[in-house]
Amino acid sequence: MTLKSALDDVLDVTLTAVSGIVGKLEYLSGLQETSYSYSHWGLSRVYGEGAAQQALGEAHSACFLATLRTSLRTLRDDVEVSSRGKQKPAEEYIKNLRGRWAALLPTDLGGGSARHFSSVLHALSSLASNQTKSQPRATPPS
Repeated sequence: MTLKSALDDVLDVTLTAVSGIVGKLEYLSGLQETSYSYSHWGLSRVYGEGAAQQALGEAHSACFLATLRTSLRTLRDDVEVSSRGKQKPAEEYIKNLRGRWAALLPTDLGGGSARHFSSVLHALSSLASNQTKSQPRATPPS
């Protein structure tokens, strides 16, 4: 039996159940109770509160940086996947994310910036809006 670290558990188990990198970032930010504290009962129970806090913070920072490093084309596709996981249209999903963009930020930005992240969300919102407008409307049968 191999033992995993709390971070390995978050990355290899917990986050595999969440669709898309944007969805993972949203999930991790949802575990934040304050800017310095996360809540994950199972992880805390297995690894202890300190290890769980550190692992969730590191995973949150890693997902944040991965989002900033990913091309807009890939992120556009990822938003489609993440929005389907939430059963929402991509345009509505990204609009909700933009409305709470500051809450998605990890405490440790790891060299990334809030301004860059805001710009990425703005670009994704524009892409989702344009994609919705360019989709052909269904015509009723005659």
